[in-house]
Amino acid sequence: MAVQNEFETKRVKALRWGYLFTGFAFVLFLVFLGRILVLQNTNVQEIKDDYINKNYREATLKAARGNLFASDGSILATTVMRYDVYLDFKIMRDTVYSNNISALTDSLSNMFGKPRSYFRNRFDQQRKAKNQYYSLVKGLDFDDYDRIRKFPIFKKGKNRGGFIVDRNYRRELATTQIGAGTIGMDNGITKSGLEGAFSKYLTGADGTRLEQRISSSQWKPIDYWKVSEPIDGQDVYTTIDIRIQDIAHSALEKQLINYDADHGCVVVMEVATGKVKAMVNLRRTEPGLYVDAYNYALKDATEPGSTFKTVSLLAAMDDGFIDENTTVNVGNGVWTYAKQRISDGHGGGTYDIADVLAKSSNVGSAKLITQYYAEKPEVFLDHLRRWKMFDKMDIELPGISKPYIVTPKEKRWNAATLASIAYGYSSRFNLLQLTTFYNGIANSGKMLKPLFIEKIMKDGQVLYEAKPQVMVKKMASTKSIKMMTGALTQAVEKGTAKSIFTPNLKMAGKTGTARFEYWKPGPVKYQASFAGFYPSDNPKYTCIVMINQPDNSKGFYGSTVAAPVFKEIAGKTFLKTPQNIEQEMLVDKKVDLSKMTSAPVKVSVRRNTMPNITGLIGKNVIPQLENQGYRVDYKGVGKITEQFPLHGTVINKNQRIYLQLQN
Repeated sequence: MAVQNEFETKRVKALRWGYLFTGFAFVLFLVFLGRILVLQNTNVQEIKDDYINKNYREATLKAARGNLFASDGSILATTVMRYDVYLDFKIMRDTVYSNNISALTDSLSNMFGKPRSYFRNRFDQQRKAKNQYYSLVKGLDFDDYDRIRKFPIFKKGKNRGGFIVDRNYRRELATTQIGAGTIGMDNGITKSGLEGAFSKYLTGADGTRLEQRISSSQWKPIDYWKVSEPIDGQDVYTTIDIRIQDIAHSALEKQLINYDADHGCVVVMEVATGKVKAMVNLRRTEPGLYVDAYNYALKDATEPGSTFKTVSLLAAMDDGFIDENTTVNVGNGVWTYAKQRISDGHGGGTYDIADVLAKSSNVGSAKLITQYYAEKPEVFLDHLRRWKMFDKMDIELPGISKPYIVTPKEKRWNAATLASIAYGYSSRFNLLQLTTFYNGIANSGKMLKPLFIEKIMKDGQVLYEAKPQVMVKKMASTKSIKMMTGALTQAVEKGTAKSIFTPNLKMAGKTGTARFEYWKPGPVKYQASFAGFYPSDNPKYTCIVMINQPDNSKGFYGSTVAAPVFKEIAGKTFLKTPQNIEQEMLVDKKVDLSKMTSAPVKVSVRRNTMPNITGLIGKNVIPQLENQGYRVDYKGVGKITEQFPLHGTVINKNQRIYLQLQN
């Protein structure tokens, strides 16, 4: 009986526990069911706001900006990868940390030149705080990144060694000394130069990635979760010729230093295409030091002075008012017209048209233009409109200034204004606009739009190739163009520019010496210029030179200050012709032409196979290889004479490339 009672008691207890467990399970089921019902009726956005948005976010994954090339394939600007290193101390195991921290701090000490204790103290503090995103170092190049990722602890990677790498892109210029202002920039706020002009092509499409919050102010990237991949930018090949750019830069800088001038610029344009082959702008920052930082050729519109006489007289030639037999009496070189005193400052007598240009006669130009257009100045001004001299130039580069010419509709117009315009005052133009006009004369009267782009490429495919664009089909009659070309040639052979005459290269051009800010008290300020083309019998290039505020005690005329720069550029850029250029035209210690004759190409390692780079210029090849993640050791400068591994060798990213360059 006692045994039966004991059994009954145990059964009752078991049933009771069974009922309790069943009841508890049922309650959990009801709670779970209720939670499902709540979730089904809860706004998904609220859940996202409450949890996802507080702990995760989408961050921008920057696209690599395309490369900017010169016309021959030389790199002007490229995007280089840089590496930021962070450490996750929470993920590091105690044994891994304790067994390797001494070796790690020793390696870091050797790499960064700081004592081991510096790193040990900081690491111990960060480990105690369980910092999951400690910034160790930023901006490493590939070599340093490749070195540090093999250090103790770090070599175990992200999941075991807490080694986190964030890759960033940095824009670097390959030719900062000969065109930083021309190359320009686009930092997202300010756009300038070629970088700003072609940013819509160079800029790729950014992607996104997920980041996890690890503290109130820190977010850690989740590398394996990329919401969208970035699309890298396209490569832009500009019209700039590095060799001509270097020659122009050197010639201009030398003359600016000689005359202690404030600033200056040069534009070189290819006659047949309108392609701008060089654009140099230099500004004095301290005595003897000039930098390329502001684009005077585009952004500044100034009174051109005597270089505008070519424009004025071509209008009269085209209208048939003047020809080779036309003469004008300039008297003693002083003439008063409409109460305005006009002077030449030299000579006098009777000039033919070639003499008016060759001797740069203000009186002769003013007399001829007022004689034929004073009653109807709009007839004269209509020529300027047809030649687009009133229009702001439609080019890709930002910041170009708008020209200005006083017209009869303005209050500033008076009886003497037309005479002022005739010899280069009462008007303002930028140098690119004047270059375009002179290039039209050199191109037999066809005025072309200035081009700054050759082509656009992506992954080896040409997406766009620029073609010459005609602004004015025929500026003037063939007879007028030939007459003007002859007059400009005589200006070099026997006129104000005869100091640069050489029988070995026929040049045509016009000097200009303009006063500016003449209404202000103080020392007289001059702007010296020269505009022309070469060779005049078969023009290849048009070039304009401007030097602003030379030291008056050393000289200020366009013939002595600006024209020699033109001559040096003409001689050195025309070396490949059969003509024998005078040896003195080639002397320039800053330009080593032997190292610039090779035309570099875009270099890429395809299918892990080493390309043939022997004979190419090192400064163009090395950045390309490094940008692809390869380590490059090199000695010397100039062309590559030896390479290892050899052409055709299979290589990997961990393998170093050794190059021997010319000394």
